[in-house]
Amino acid sequence: MELLCPAGNLASLKTALNAGADAVYLGLKDDTNARSFAGLNFTPKKLQQAAQYTQALGKKIFLTINTFPKPGEEQRWYDAIDLAANTGVNALIMADLSLLDYAHSRYPKLPLHLSVQASATNLGALSLYKKEFNIERAVLPRVLSMKQVRDLSKVSPVDLEVFAFGSLCIMAEGRCHLSSYVTGQSPNTGGSCSPAQHVRWQEVNGSRQTRLNNVLIDESSIDEQMGYPVVCKGRYTTEENSHPSHLLESPTSLNTLSLLPELAKANVVSLKIEGRQRSPAYVEQVTKVWRQAIDTYLNDPQAYQTKQQWDLALAKVSEGQTTTLGAYERAWQ
Repeated sequence: MELLCPAGNLASLKTALNAGADAVYLGLKDDTNARSFAGLNFTPKKLQQAAQYTQALGKKIFLTINTFPKPGEEQRWYDAIDLAANTGVNALIMADLSLLDYAHSRYPKLPLHLSVQASATNLGALSLYKKEFNIERAVLPRVLSMKQVRDLSKVSPVDLEVFAFGSLCIMAEGRCHLSSYVTGQSPNTGGSCSPAQHVRWQEVNGSRQTRLNNVLIDESSIDEQMGYPVVCKGRYTTEENSHPSHLLESPTSLNTLSLLPELAKANVVSLKIEGRQRSPAYVEQVTKVWRQAIDTYLNDPQAYQTKQQWDLALAKVSEGQTTTLGAYERAWQ
């Protein structure tokens, strides 16, 4: 199984590859990718450097172009595809139909991976993308149970990639409107959920209030560990519950180390680490742990067990310093 790690900048890219990643994924320094934060991502020159460095090590580099073009502004996305093709990246990660069509028709030999933003979760969807755009791989949304992943892998016409570790998303990815409801800016077109310019923290009477576009979404103690503020991970009250609580999603990270044997048996080809917005230190720690885990499994699949030090190391870099199996363990699915 491929270990695919995030690269928010050149330092993170080098760190991931040196720590054992088989491949890295990254985005350009604009709104063509869904992690369009200040200080992140790659200029065309940096992308060229990244590609040369990665491929010199015999590893792979994937460019993420997974937002949806704004009407009348499509050329910026087309230019990103042209740049990727001329830079020699190993694959593009995309969700938009028009962009997939453009890339497939202009560069038929350039491998295409279907982004999680496409929310493709069934055979019909994957078959359509394979037939129309000849995609080679699909990134599955983080809403499927382990049984659903196994069942889909038996019939899928393309390779499957899953998120193995990192921030969770409970929505139909690529179709979430919570952030745009509060900020007026869509993460599906603008490139970021909860844009940084809308985030405000304020200390009030010994507590910390988190606001998104002046909307109060959370309140915590000053010393409480907090993840990046997004609407679905806020704490809210209802008519039935006057005490603020995480009604939609808790700020925890996905950790599937214990599911590694099952993911391997399901023929998952790539394990994806989330976190292009995270630091090189995060990338290094997570990559090292997952490299050890994958190598341990491949060395003796029957004897594989997660190690306590792995879980402890990952918990330290997780949101809220806690982890979960997410939808993989939901019995009701």
